[in-house]
Amino acid sequence: MAESGGFRVEVVSPERVLFSGDAKQVITRTLDGGEIAFLPGHISFLGALVENHTRIYLSDGKVQDLAVHGGFVEVAPDHVTILSDAAELAEDIDVVRARAAKERAEAAMRGEHDAAVEADLRRAHARLSATGGLAQGAAH
Repeated sequence: MAESGGFRVEVVSPERVLFSGDAKQVITRTLDGGEIAFLPGHISFLGALVENHTRIYLSDGKVQDLAVHGGFVEVAPDHVTILSDAAELAEDIDVVRARAAKERAEAAMRGEHDAAVEADLRRAHARLSATGGLAQGAAH
């Protein structure tokens, strides 16, 4: 159980549990709903997630940044669980590789493109946003 004023957060992908800990707030992005923030005591909620930069504000004051690539968020008053199709902790993301993927997707978008190219671009943006590299990449 989380300490007073917080709640338990878990981020799970098919490969592993990426994060498990106590937090004061979680911000993520739902399908057709935009960004949504969850605080302790939130009413029960279930939502589908899109590619996004999810932030977990930890009880110790730090922030855990993640790139989440779809899935679901389940919320109860005392916990938040993100069940992701794929997710990455910011510190595990290869920024150079993510920038290259973003550039490839942007180039493909200039020509004929499809939903797969658009998904590639959304994943690259989520990765770069989670690492703080999106703003840096725009300057180049």
